[in-house]
Amino acid sequence: MPSIDRRRFLRDAAATTALVSAGGLAAGTATPAQAAAPTPTAAAAPSTRRRGAVSFRWWGTAGWRVDIGDRTVLVDPYLSRIDTGLFTGAFKTATPLTVRPDVIDPRVDRATTVLVTHTHWDHFMDVPYIAGRTGARVFGTLTAYHLGLAYGVPSTQLSPVKGGELLDFGDHTVEVVGSLHSRNPSYSLAFPGVRVSQPAQPATIADLPEGDTLGYLLRVEGGPSVYFTGASDVAERNLTGLAPDVAMVALQNATTTGDYLPRLLAGLDYPKVVVPVHYDNFETPLQNPPVVAPTDRTRLNDMIAAVRRISPRSRVLVPEYETAYHF
Repeated sequence: MPSIDRRRFLRDAAATTALVSAGGLAAGTATPAQAAAPTPTAAAAPSTRRRGAVSFRWWGTAGWRVDIGDRTVLVDPYLSRIDTGLFTGAFKTATPLTVRPDVIDPRVDRATTVLVTHTHWDHFMDVPYIAGRTGARVFGTLTAYHLGLAYGVPSTQLSPVKGGELLDFGDHTVEVVGSLHSRNPSYSLAFPGVRVSQPAQPATIADLPEGDTLGYLLRVEGGPSVYFTGASDVAERNLTGLAPDVAMVALQNATTTGDYLPRLLAGLDYPKVVVPVHYDNFETPLQNPPVVAPTDRTRLNDMIAAVRRISPRSRVLVPEYETAYHF
């Protein structure tokens, strides 16, 4: 794939982005860009392709909308942002799964592909609805495949992957990377487990297990290469040779995973741009500025400082919701 100084960060509206100073967060100065206007019904993917600018819009948590010409790739699209009590100290594992079309439909007018890193509710819950609305093909673990079937998503729209696959979409490719989920302070994780057969349709957040974790490397023809994480652990031996321009890096919520950032950044060959994700309170409305819990803000500032120390040539971009970034 041709190189256009691929390790230099470019974007159309540099002044609108939320940059980070050595001392912490610096406020953005402009109104965030909005996602594309919705259409009444999902349109079929066109038979001809046009080339155009590639834009990346953060949807909170680890979620992204990537527009590549007339194609749209979604990563972990979680827009319903239901209240589970996670951020108030009253976490309810029996919280019902409640998809919110009123929030999703204005933002998801189309989707060609959905990439799922793992199947916890804050990454997967809205995916079956989005697949039904748009006809998008869903890529994820075997657990994601079986959960999709449980929701009634046709098997023809579900593509199980496990890491190592290189998927060619013409003007872009997606490489699937085996990864790991982050550990909590007890060295465990919420809702562990996999689904090796189709279960009953999930009803509560506890019915959506982690289901193994993946990363994805998106390479755009004539454009950037971007690595997406959905959780804060890393199998660094699987990163050899990826060397993305940009890395979307999940915030670590505990220190139980040793050398997370050093191993991740070294494995990715020290990307020129590091974008923290999964730092927001994802049970609040999708409105700027993103709400950040006090402890997570401390972790975020610590993460920024660590990236600057470990990879001083990397630029840190702290995203705002629905702002169009160009790399």
